[in-house]
Amino acid sequence: MPSDRLHPAIAECLERIAGVADVPVPPADHPEPWTVWRVWLAERRLGLVPIAGPQEFAWPGPWLALLRGDRVAIAYGSPPGGFAWAPFGGAFADIEAGFVVAPHHLAEPPGERGRDRGTVEALAIAPAAEAPMSLVEQAGAHAGRGLEGDRYFDGRGTFSNPHSSGHELTLMEAEVVEALGLAPGEARRNVVTRGIDLNALVGERFRVGEVECIGRRLCEPCAHLQRLTEPGILRALVHRGGLRADILSGGTMGLGDAVEAVSEPAPAPRAAAPPEQGSRPSTP
Repeated sequence: MPSDRLHPAIAECLERIAGVADVPVPPADHPEPWTVWRVWLAERRLGLVPIAGPQEFAWPGPWLALLRGDRVAIAYGSPPGGFAWAPFGGAFADIEAGFVVAPHHLAEPPGERGRDRGTVEALAIAPAAEAPMSLVEQAGAHAGRGLEGDRYFDGRGTFSNPHSSGHELTLMEAEVVEALGLAPGEARRNVVTRGIDLNALVGERFRVGEVECIGRRLCEPCAHLQRLTEPGILRALVHRGGLRADILSGGTMGLGDAVEAVSEPAPAPRAAAPPEQGSRPSTP
């Protein structure tokens, strides 16, 4: 079990590297602290990329280093060899793992601007993991749970996880579904929309009819989806697989409902300069 000092220090490192504030600090006995950090960063369009061979990693920017002895540091260097911030001391030889904080997905593709309002073209639910999706005309949506009748409503989905988020509602653009030659239910998303850029809703509040939601991260394709659909779909859906969202206030959503943002797009995270060696952490 990690010491009480490790999680606050990792959160401090992530704040300094990514230039974001208020990174959550899971308790020392949290079963999935990295899930907490990955989900939080994904809402800000950022991700953690593991480094192969971190002791030889040559990167001119800052990155997160995990050291032997329950220690953490911000490393940098090309060639490698320095720490920008090491609250508990250490050397490159002590590094056991490393992560780069990187953009979670590509910038907005050409032609997507202005697609800030759309409609619901299809609704689909499945009673259990891997069960066929059934199309419905409307569905009850509940904050903290999902759509009535869907596998994630009762925590029975393939990716259900009480320590994560973004599993209550999935959305996908009808334009992508059509381009792939799929039927609306085959995409295995709850809501198929038309006319709105779903990628732009990461980290934003939006409304589906009377139901208010928040976009958590892109719903990137996985081998599980490919196994349930058709070979090759994984590559075709990279950055086009839709949106994972949670429900903030419940109600009923139905076919033809408007889908629109209810907040201005969040500014891109600012770049942060590496902190000076020797600065002190703001957390214990």
